[in-house]
Amino acid sequence: MLPTVTVEIWSDVVCPWCYIGKRRFEKAVELLRDTANIEYVFRPYQLDPTAPVGAPTPVKEAYAKKFGGPERADEIMAHVSGVAAGEGLGFRMDRALRANTLLAHRALWLAEATGHQHELKERLLQAYFCDGLDVGDPDVVADCADAAGMPRERVLAFLQSDDGTAEVQQQLRVAAEAEITAVPTFV
Repeated sequence: MLPTVTVEIWSDVVCPWCYIGKRRFEKAVELLRDTANIEYVFRPYQLDPTAPVGAPTPVKEAYAKKFGGPERADEIMAHVSGVAAGEGLGFRMDRALRANTLLAHRALWLAEATGHQHELKERLLQAYFCDGLDVGDPDVVADCADAAGMPRERVLAFLQSDDGTAEVQQQLRVAAEAEITAVPTFV
């Protein structure tokens, strides 16, 4: 019988290093599958919890504001896109829309309970980094959940309620209390 290792991965769906880190982690899990049973779960982290709800902005604008102008934003986007390509990910940062990610994290919380979290995390990351979709939009999140095997209408109704909000906020507090300030963080 193989030993079991449980890993919590604190990440955000708008963090390029979280998508790259997810890919690298999955490769490591595959390499270790004969030596350990590795179980993992994604936990919420918001890079920008103050991002306005319902008002996505092109990521280039957000990066320019945060990192010192459009040229620096282009450099960062080119760099992470190149690293992502090395992991088989086709980033389209020119399409990416920075959004508030609370709804996405609530859906991921729900997906954990239904066994669809890994699939939903992948689909949300792909939606943001490759498809240029607004991962803060309830319809987009519900579509991603549907693609991950969850009932779209049930997820949409969940997102239109307050269900899961307190639980996600608690997990965000746990990250803060654990002094998690950069993601991805693997615990």
